[in-house]
Amino acid sequence: MNARLRGAALRRICAPDAAGRRLLDDAVARLGLSARAHDKVLRVARTIADLEGDEAVKAAHVAEAIQYRALDRPLL
Repeated sequence: MNARLRGAALRRICAPDAAGRRLLDDAVARLGLSARAHDKVLRVARTIADLEGDEAVKAAHVAEAIQYRALDRPLL
């Protein structure tokens, strides 16, 4: 389900808490994440929250999703 979310539905269903939003915004700026990568992080964070049985996407979920995204990036 999370993989199919787009646009407004993605931002509504996968919206992180305030701390998670700041963390994601910082990751976008520091890591140079694209809009596509941003959305992927949101989807993964929502999935992590679902697996933990949490209704809300929290900063910890976003942090874990960012770590997984970093693993996808090639080492320089």
